[in-house]
Amino acid sequence: MTADQVKALLVDTFTDSEIHVEGEGAKFLVSIVSALFEGKRAVPRQQMVYALLNDQISSGEIHAVSMDLKTPSEAE
Repeated sequence: MTADQVKALLVDTFTDSEIHVEGEGAKFLVSIVSALFEGKRAVPRQQMVYALLNDQISSGEIHAVSMDLKTPSEAE
């Protein structure tokens, strides 16, 4: 799987968000700045991302995902 393929799985849900994905093979770093994270703690934010990647994680296409998930105000 490529970083672009992982990003494609995220863009429909995280519209109007800044999304960066690094990595290749089965290990990725996902960085998202989104207003959708407002009022949510770290675990619910991660759950939002994992929900979109779950099929690829279950199949083994993605083995490891590190995440940096921030609101726009946190990113400033």
